[in-house]
Amino acid sequence: MPAGSPPNFKIEILPPDISPYRKGNTGLEYVTTFDSGLPGPNVMVNALTHGNELCGAHALDFFFRRDLRPTRGKLTLSMANVAAFDRFDPADPFASRYVDEDFNRVWELKVLESTRDSLELSRARELAPLVLAADFLLDIHSMHLDSPPLLMCGMQDKSVAMGRVMAYPRTLVRDRGHDGGKRMRDFQDFDDPSSPKAAMLVECGQHWERNSVAVAIETTLRFLDFCGVADPAFMEAHLKVSRPLQQKLIDVSDPITIKTNNFRFLENYQGLEVIRKGNTLIGYDGKEEIRTPFDNCVLVMPGRNLAPGLSAVRLGRYMD
Repeated sequence: MPAGSPPNFKIEILPPDISPYRKGNTGLEYVTTFDSGLPGPNVMVNALTHGNELCGAHALDFFFRRDLRPTRGKLTLSMANVAAFDRFDPADPFASRYVDEDFNRVWELKVLESTRDSLELSRARELAPLVLAADFLLDIHSMHLDSPPLLMCGMQDKSVAMGRVMAYPRTLVRDRGHDGGKRMRDFQDFDDPSSPKAAMLVECGQHWERNSVAVAIETTLRFLDFCGVADPAFMEAHLKVSRPLQQKLIDVSDPITIKTNNFRFLENYQGLEVIRKGNTLIGYDGKEEIRTPFDNCVLVMPGRNLAPGLSAVRLGRYMD
């Protein structure tokens, strides 16, 4: 298989039935808020930012079926790009990532308030007031490749601190995102160091791997525990991974954005490979060489959809 070509994956999970959650209680389809009636943080867990990332929908279905409720404050469970999710086809599973544009590249006020329009922008505009109101946000994702799960904390120290307390998954990544647009995790106060609000994005493993669901559930439980809204008995009944886990922090310094229609890696990198020597050639963007900028360079989430404007890979180093 040529380096950079899309691999064939076994589809171990299929879309869950989310129709029982369509009506919700917020006036928005597939968005439900539970209010404890007691003072506390406003917490949001979001799934289906991308329509073919099924683990988050399975996790929210798990919590709905078990009547998860906050012990204080509010908890909102949302499923974002359901229009793309509804188009999921196991025979062409990558095609339903989005309908018109990437839902996770539109999270800037200048974009949301612009005259541009798309199905994803329309949905983001609906959800934006809830996202703005949240004190803490967890956005559940999965990955193209069979790479270990990652907790993507953004650039702010407050989010790194959140990841340290959650202590799951064990690899924490500090990164500034994509050149193609801002993610929900980086929207407004979440990316403001002077605000106490914080957000986290979790990459739960390969899109259709069964274990991605278990990772999504475990991460959500750790997030709710961090926020102080989880019932201890519920946590004890459902947590599967013992604490503490030794965590590793990767600091991303060089996101590589694709410039041409002819980007290729020299090898089929899966993610978290450590390239020992700086200036090592790892690929080409057209005729431009892509080399590691320093010794012991970690390759974070190498892509397989190698099109101009998308992220090919993020280059970082272990900080622990």
